[in-house]
Amino acid sequence: MAMRTIEAWLIALQCLQVAFLLLHDWVPLGRLTNLQAVRGLDSTAGLFWTTVFSALPFLLPLVFCCAYWLAPGWPMWLQMWLWWTYGLNLAAVLFAWWIPYLSPSDSARAARYRVRFAGTLTFLPQRHGFAPDALHTTYHLTIVATLLLLALLRS
Repeated sequence: MAMRTIEAWLIALQCLQVAFLLLHDWVPLGRLTNLQAVRGLDSTAGLFWTTVFSALPFLLPLVFCCAYWLAPGWPMWLQMWLWWTYGLNLAAVLFAWWIPYLSPSDSARAARYRVRFAGTLTFLPQRHGFAPDALHTTYHLTIVATLLLLALLRS
């Protein structure tokens, strides 16, 4: 795959991820979200700050990737920033979603997720009291795809 194509896909994935982080707790998406449950668990101010602080680490490298779009390749410091950002993000979603799903390690988190994502679309069976919802699972897959494309960018 040509470097320009990889960079274009990386920018597209980053745009999707930033849009997800900015909008998923605010915009009704049918069975993909349960905004009533979100509002019942989190204050508007708390949700606002959570949105800002969760999106900012991904918005900044996206801005730099767009700024270097016309350059003959992304500088190594930007590639490393992306590796750290998305590598840590993958670790975070593993600990927040997949470890509690696969092992009974965090019953409080499972109980919160059961309320927050009640009625949302899932395609995995419940384990330990909850199942990852389709919207978050799709987001998690975009993180993995980003890391795979970053690996191709370096080769």
